[in-house]
Amino acid sequence: MMQRLANDGRIHILHVVGRLDIGGAESRIMDLYRNIDREQIQFDFMQHTSDICAYQNEVESMGGHVYHVPRFRIYNILQYRKSWKQFMQAHPEIQIVHGHMTSVAGLYLPIAKKYGNAYTIAHARSAGVDKGIKGFVTNIFRRNLSEKCNQCFTCSDLAGVAVFGERAVQEGKVKMIPNAISVGRFEYQEQKRNELREALGIEKDAYVIGHVGRFNAVKNHAYMLDIFECCYRRDSKCRMMFVGDGGLKEEMMKKAKDKGLEKYIIFTGNQKNVVDYYQAMDFFILPSFYEGLPGTAIEAQATGLRGILSDRVTKEALVTDLMKQMSIDLPADEWAKEILAKIVYQRTSHVEQVREAGYDVEEQAERLSEFYLGVCNNENRD
Repeated sequence: MMQRLANDGRIHILHVVGRLDIGGAESRIMDLYRNIDREQIQFDFMQHTSDICAYQNEVESMGGHVYHVPRFRIYNILQYRKSWKQFMQAHPEIQIVHGHMTSVAGLYLPIAKKYGNAYTIAHARSAGVDKGIKGFVTNIFRRNLSEKCNQCFTCSDLAGVAVFGERAVQEGKVKMIPNAISVGRFEYQEQKRNELREALGIEKDAYVIGHVGRFNAVKNHAYMLDIFECCYRRDSKCRMMFVGDGGLKEEMMKKAKDKGLEKYIIFTGNQKNVVDYYQAMDFFILPSFYEGLPGTAIEAQATGLRGILSDRVTKEALVTDLMKQMSIDLPADEWAKEILAKIVYQRTSHVEQVREAGYDVEEQAERLSEFYLGVCNNENRD
């Protein structure tokens, strides 16, 4: 593949997402974007909405473009395919299409290859699908996905098998790309902790159980509220903090009110300075039904937080001894007892341990730059 440089003299990589909002995959891509060599490589983004989303201004400030196609809804498959065909024909500067939205990657990646002569990457970031018809359709469109792209990436073995199949993983078709973070930003800072807790009205002797993530079914927020209720009934100094937004937020706020716990739960909404909120927590929980490899668990460990992850989460997320796993089939009180037994401790940063485990975004940005440039110079092209 010969380099087709844009007018700015750089190679353009198109990252495909659902919405360019604050979320796990999007945050990881943006961390890479901030650290990649932008004199050689430019990230552009394709999102499945025409909304102005959270990261758009930052992307454009760094020279990137944000494009959009219609959200895929099965009945608009012809329109969806046509939109991609027209886009690729109109943008010959795009050499690589890096698809993080694997639910429909089986549609758009072959089009990108055929009509844009692009090198295509499918990136598995989740180890499960939604229940019902949506999950059924996702599995259909993911069928043989490893054969419809040039390269398969995954954030964990579990996600790789879930998206590409066990055979593709065993045959070495899937390349591991850890969900790296800007490790240095997550150094524990007592002053930041105290300032934010005071701003949020959190008592000095309170114990804050925290979670960072979108309010969608896979995160299991209802179970988290049950866990917190058990914690609070055992120790009234407990508080709960939810960082994030999403479709189920209002329902969870109502559930908290119905339990009579609304005064003791903080719903912060999305926060760009999420590191400050980890500082304010005392314990982290992630009882998800499934995950690829949750970056939030890595971030929490870097700041020195103890925590519990669901037994459905890949063990690769346990990069320090701060985290353990428990079954989400257990009564919520079992989680509560474990939390209260571990919530008092001397907190210290674990930045170096996380960096040594391979989750430093600066190092990963260098490796990914080499991969992209190698593709464009025919070194990595299949």
